[in-house]
Amino acid sequence: MKGRYQRIFTIVLDSLGIGNAPDAARFGDEGADTLGHIAARMESFHIPNLQKLGIGNLKPLPHVPPVSDPMGRFFALREKSLGKDTMTGHWEMMGIYTTKPFITFTETGFPPALIHALELETGRSIIGNKAASGTAILDELGEQEIKENKLIVYTSADSVLQICGHETHMGLETLYHYCEIARKLTLRDEWRVGRVIARPYVGEKRGEFRRTSNRRDYALQPPQDTALNALQDAGLQVIGIGKIRDIFDGSGITRSLHSDSSVQGMDQTIALCMQEDFTGLCFVNLVDFDALWGHRRNPIGYGQELERFDEKLGVLIRSLRPDDLLILTADHGNDPTWRGTDHTREEVPFLAYSPRFSERGGGALETAEDFAVIGATICDNFGVEMPKGSIGVSVLDALK
Repeated sequence: MKGRYQRIFTIVLDSLGIGNAPDAARFGDEGADTLGHIAARMESFHIPNLQKLGIGNLKPLPHVPPVSDPMGRFFALREKSLGKDTMTGHWEMMGIYTTKPFITFTETGFPPALIHALELETGRSIIGNKAASGTAILDELGEQEIKENKLIVYTSADSVLQICGHETHMGLETLYHYCEIARKLTLRDEWRVGRVIARPYVGEKRGEFRRTSNRRDYALQPPQDTALNALQDAGLQVIGIGKIRDIFDGSGITRSLHSDSSVQGMDQTIALCMQEDFTGLCFVNLVDFDALWGHRRNPIGYGQELERFDEKLGVLIRSLRPDDLLILTADHGNDPTWRGTDHTREEVPFLAYSPRFSERGGGALETAEDFAVIGATICDNFGVEMPKGSIGVSVLDALK
C-alpha cells in the first residue's frame, strides 16, 4: 500500500509551545510562550532550517525573522483535550479526545493509602513522596535508600509516579518489578496516573549519583484504537523512536528504537531515512527539550538544544526523498521562564515539508482546533480510515 507519500516522518519536539492557547487562563497559563520567551532570552538564536520551514513566519521571534519564500507548510494547532501532558497530547495527535485529565500529585505527594499499599507489596519503606527533580532527589536521598534498603518514590509536574533504584544494590529486575506493582495499584481511578517510570542509577555517594539509560516507562493503554492501530492493521510500518512506544504502551507500534538523548533520536531518524525503504510512519519523540530544559526552567539550555536539533534537521531535510513527508510538532508547552515547573497550555506548531513542495513553495494554513489533524492526515495519505470515535480532519490536500 502506497499513498502520495511513502514514508512520513513525524517528529515531536517535546514541549515546544508557541504561545498560550485561547483557554490558557483556565489552566493558569495565560501569557506562557515557550518558544517566544526562549528566543527573547538568547543573545543570538541560530535555527536556520526551522526558519526556512517557516517558524518565523508562523510566530514572530527575536533573532528569527520571517522568510519571503518558506519551504514548508505551517500552521498552529490547539489542543482539544482537557490536559497539557505528554500522553494526552500524543494520544490526541493520533485521534483520541481526552475529557478527563490525568491526576497529578505535584502539590501534595501521593496519598497515604497508596504509599501504604506500595510499601506492603514491595516490602520496603518509602522515602521522598514529593515533586522533585530526578537528580536532586538522588543527591538528597540516594545514600539513605542504599544504606537503609528503602525506596525513593517521587513525582513531577506530569502525571507520573517515579521509582529510583540502584542498578547494583537493588538490581534492575527488582526495580522493574516494583514499578509493575505500582502500575497495577495506580490503575484505580482515585490514583490513576499516566505513567509509572523506573529510574535506575549508579554511584555510591552524594554528588556522584548518575541516572542510567535503563529507564523503563509503564504507561496506560490508550482507551481506544488510534491512527497507529489503523496503520498497523493495514500492514504499514509504524516505527517509534524515543519514548513513543512507552506513551502508547506498545499499541499500534510495529518496531521501536530506544534513544538516550534527543541528539541520538535525530541520528536514528536520519539513519532510518537514509538506509531503510519502508512504507508507513516513523514517529519520533525528542524528550530532552522538556525533561532537561523545560522542567528545569533553563531557557538558554532549551535554546541551545533547539540549535543542536536544527543542525540535525538540516541533515534530515537533505536526506528526504521526493515521496517523503516531514511533520514537526509538539505535544504541549513548557515555558522555562514560567512560574513553577509544570507544563503550559499552549498552541503548538505544525511544520510540514517534502521535496515536492519546492514546485509551489510553502505557506501558511489555518489554525487547527485539535492535534488530531496529524493522525487524520497520515491515515488519509495511505487510504486508511481513522478508528471509530476518533477526532481529526486531514489536511493532506494542502500538503502537495
